Amino acid sequence: MEIESDWGDWLPREIEAAEPDGIAVWYLGCNGFAVKAGDGTTLFIDPYVGLGDPPRTLRMIPVPFDPEDVADADAVLATHEHTDHVHGPSQAPILEATGAPLYAPDDSLDVALDDEDWQADYDIADDQFVEVAEGDEFEVGEVSITVEVAQDADATHPVSYVIEYEGATFFHGGDTKPSDEFERVGDEYDIDLGVLAFGTVGNVPDKETGEPIRTKWYNDENQAIKAASDLQFDRFLPSHWDMWKGLTADPKVLHHHAKSFESPGSLEIVEIGDRVEL
Repeated sequence: MEIESDWGDWLPREIEAAEPDGIAVWYLGCNGFAVKAGDGTTLFIDPYVGLGDPPRTLRMIPVPFDPEDVADADAVLATHEHTDHVHGPSQAPILEATGAPLYAPDDSLDVALDDEDWQADYDIADDQFVEVAEGDEFEVGEVSITVEVAQDADATHPVSYVIEYEGATFFHGGDTKPSDEFERVGDEYDIDLGVLAFGTVGNVPDKETGEPIRTKWYNDENQAIKAASDLQFDRFLPSHWDMWKGLTADPKVLHHHAKSFESPGSLEIVEIGDRVEL
């Protein structure tokens, strides 16, 4: 599959040129993010530039970059095994060009190594595939990363990531829903900015029959705010609401659901390509 960016190469070049004081985060659409720390360490989390699987899943947003244009990456992180989180054409070119490792739970690595066999088409070394599980801690440059729990009944082994650099903390939950563990996570970390997937319920064609089926893949308003509140986010950035036809949502409605809760302290509503500072 050949990826062609709708935006040329300005976004990878912007990320490369950035010199944040703490952590800068770029929203790549869907649930993808680029994260760059003040020491230059650059991470990509769940970057996806595929078009979906028309007519079942239809991409509603631009393709913001060509992975062939990414020349600066120190690691790629995957939260779970779904196609829009582990995708060879989106991620394998980054690993090949930069030598960055892919940190991912076991079932996500199975997709990369077995189901899609990235190494058959890309020059990626065995040691670039690094298995992680809940409780693991590792460093990339001067950035500390902790693998935490996630609750997603649609995935076989989802995880979340806590990313820390010089007192700034970023949380990426993948497609997690509320978890009984999140109060513990919220107590353990001081999360400045957290990401959770948000969307509506819609009709999506069944994989086998093509018949529309009532589908709920992401948090609704109440689930999103419960998870953000339990995790004690200072700032909550909803993601994934822009991606699939029939499941798109208006993240501004979350203001009404959040206003009576102490956490999240504020909502960070962004569009694809936007940069946020921690």
